[in-house]
Amino acid sequence: MTQWRPASARRGEPAGTAVRTVDGVPVVFQYGQPVPSFEARADDPGERDYLDLDGRWRFVFDPGDAGTGDGWMLADFDDGRWQVAEVPLPWDLYDTSGFGSYDGSSYGTGTAFRDGYAWYRVRFGAPGTWSGQFVKICFLGVNYAASVYLNGTLVAEHEGGHTPFAVDATPVIRPGAANLLAVRVYRRPWYRPGATGPAAISCRTELPHKPVDYWPYAGITRGVFIEATAQVTVSKLITSARDGRLAAAAVVFNHGAELARRRLILDPGAGTGGGPISRDVALAPGEVAVVSADLPIPGARPWSPADPRLYRLTARLQDDGTMAGGADETGPAADNLAVRYGMRAVEVAGGRLRLNGEPVFLKGLNWHEETPGRGRAMRRQDYDQILDAATDLGANFLRNCGYTRHPDFYRAADERGLLVCDETDNFWVESGQQHIQGRYGLSAALVAAMVWNQVNHPCIVLWSLHNESETTDRGTYRRWISQLRDAARIDPQRRPVTWASSTSWDPAFDLADVIGFNEYFGYFYGSDADLGRTLDAVHRQYPRSPILITENGSYADLGRHGSPAETGTEEWQAEKLRQHWRQVTTRADHLAGYTYWLLKDYKQRMTYNHNLNGISAMGLITFDGRRRAAYATFRDCINPSSQMK
Repeated sequence: MTQWRPASARRGEPAGTAVRTVDGVPVVFQYGQPVPSFEARADDPGERDYLDLDGRWRFVFDPGDAGTGDGWMLADFDDGRWQVAEVPLPWDLYDTSGFGSYDGSSYGTGTAFRDGYAWYRVRFGAPGTWSGQFVKICFLGVNYAASVYLNGTLVAEHEGGHTPFAVDATPVIRPGAANLLAVRVYRRPWYRPGATGPAAISCRTELPHKPVDYWPYAGITRGVFIEATAQVTVSKLITSARDGRLAAAAVVFNHGAELARRRLILDPGAGTGGGPISRDVALAPGEVAVVSADLPIPGARPWSPADPRLYRLTARLQDDGTMAGGADETGPAADNLAVRYGMRAVEVAGGRLRLNGEPVFLKGLNWHEETPGRGRAMRRQDYDQILDAATDLGANFLRNCGYTRHPDFYRAADERGLLVCDETDNFWVESGQQHIQGRYGLSAALVAAMVWNQVNHPCIVLWSLHNESETTDRGTYRRWISQLRDAARIDPQRRPVTWASSTSWDPAFDLADVIGFNEYFGYFYGSDADLGRTLDAVHRQYPRSPILITENGSYADLGRHGSPAETGTEEWQAEKLRQHWRQVTTRADHLAGYTYWLLKDYKQRMTYNHNLNGISAMGLITFDGRRRAAYATFRDCINPSSQMK
């Protein structure tokens, strides 16, 4: 079994992702409805009704894909023999002894290597107060594909392991009664036995479509919760704040069956020096409207790494009758939504990347979202540890290599003032798949969802469209890049667009705002000194575009010390870092920055390092938290930003 078989027939990606212009504002739709905010629990505590479904679920593998035909989604199906499993937690960690160890003697055993289909089931009681409300089930991450059943009815299917999605549960949920939620999850096997060794398994439409250089943690890897609101609700708030002004847009959705009249009150928040404004809106059944406002915020201070000042925009919907004149705007609200935002500007000007008008140099780190004990189901304290390490190293920038992260990461980065490049699952996409994605649409859908979901976070300064994808078919590649770039342009802040190219001669660099490429001179090819000559040549060809080294690094054998000229020693790794940093920073007047590969060792499921239990030993920190010599070297690298005026 090498390909996900959804329960419903489809031509394109199953969420039907589309960008529609509503009242002059681009809005991302999935399953025919505007994609809602997935952070409302944190930004609007106590003002909406939530039910957290994290905890103990029933779980079973389904190697023969029998569950759909045998009714495993039905309430009267007996799941008493299924195991009790923690959600969220990748099934890789349910029963894989020594998953985080460097001992590879048991590599290939345990649930970490169980692929294909598996099922989750949980029972919950829905409050009677949910009768007549709009009820959504929100999944923050299911890898790789999910079919969601509520009370035996298929309510949605989703593809893409790191993108949140929301399911309209209103038609089938039973308020005041017991309910059953069942989720069928699929992960593709990555290899099959071959005559000369393992043979990679590929899929025409999946992303990534073939084995890639990270661990594909499977199952319900991030949280699940239910949100209940009024039928007329604020689905999303969109912000763009700079120069003492806040451009705010509220996406209002009438999920009900009747014409609705509401008054919307937008308040830019305490400390901004701005006050609330109100707008009246009328919505037909099923209609979506966007209410926009340009609000003065003369007291707001710019968000920056040195002063990561955050504010809180709130939206309140007043109930029927307010349009007739003079409703009490302090009275009970029919719906509330809030979002945190920062006032700052990111742009490319004069050949430099600028933050709040000043040139900035990104001293950066790549990182993978995982811990030995929880895989990709990290918690807020885990993200704080990542940011603590980055701060100790003097980094001001993190690249979310390969996929988007949990909402808690972006909140933490906002608060700590770390700059971020966000990226999608467009990883090692070959020319044939680029052509297929032009029709199938998942590739662009992932970019649109990335921008839509993270649009309000001031920490994000770059959108990355892909990592090391094939460039040989120039026409197909440029069309694909154009499609992805257009998907990213829904950002009202117009943050620069880049990608992590595998070549310094990418045929679409003219379409990038910041030229990004991965380089491993002196490690995989060439010599270390080739980097400087290459940077000079790229700059001559694209003098108006700053260059970002999106990856550079090398490995070090654990605890092996010796001469910097001896391959594989910690000193060799540290010396290579020094040489590349020196060549980059001497050209800082036309570079956006340097991003080291990488902060911490990571698990990967490819055909190398089985002796290390699949761990890639390229980090400044080991998978179990020890520091290599290059850690101190990176910490001692001085950011040239102070000289860039």
